[in-house]
Amino acid sequence: IPESGHKYYLQFSTEDYRTGEDAGSCLATVLYPKKKAPPVVSIKCSHTKDQKEIQEEDNRLYQSIRHQTKPITANNIPDSYGNIEPALEPVWALAVAGSSSIMWEKSTETLGYFLAQVKAARQWIRKDDFIEFDYTVLLHEIPTQEIISCHMRLTWLPGHPLKVKHFCASESHSMNEGSGAGSGSAAGASAEKGANI
Repeated sequence: IPESGHKYYLQFSTEDYRTGEDAGSCLATVLYPKKKAPPVVSIKCSHTKDQKEIQEEDNRLYQSIRHQTKPITANNIPDSYGNIEPALEPVWALAVAGSSSIMWEKSTETLGYFLAQVKAARQWIRKDDFIEFDYTVLLHEIPTQEIISCHMRLTWLPGHPLKVKHFCASESHSMNEGSGAGSGSAAGASAEKGANI
């Protein structure tokens, strides 16, 4: 679009990252402005799972973490062979959701990111019902093939937006805060600029 930037029209399907099952389809428009600014995104999705089913999955994930007798700590998820211990799957699931907000914010028209590995995860015990973790995650930058290290603090309670504060080693600016999807699902998150930690 002359004077404005490039606009893309996308149609894509989504899948459950754990099972590979069809999770629905989406239509989106994305405008990358010519000036340095975040893309303008409009998206509509139809889901194959109903809201109740998503809430039940979120609650199972939450309960599996909440019922630990001591704080969870872990390193190298997945391991060097690509394996994830079943007990660490909830920790990985939260890392996937949280890091997606970082990837959303950092991605540009020519750069994309994938979560390569959780180098470290540590749960914080809180007096309220929220779950809180500190993560060190490695993001794979495409097409440069660089590995970017990011520190991420994630806070979540089912029915509330996923909150993510992060700082990436390649960035010189303050930590940013992201807030999750309106449904409060750990299934996805989007980022917004926010307060410092």
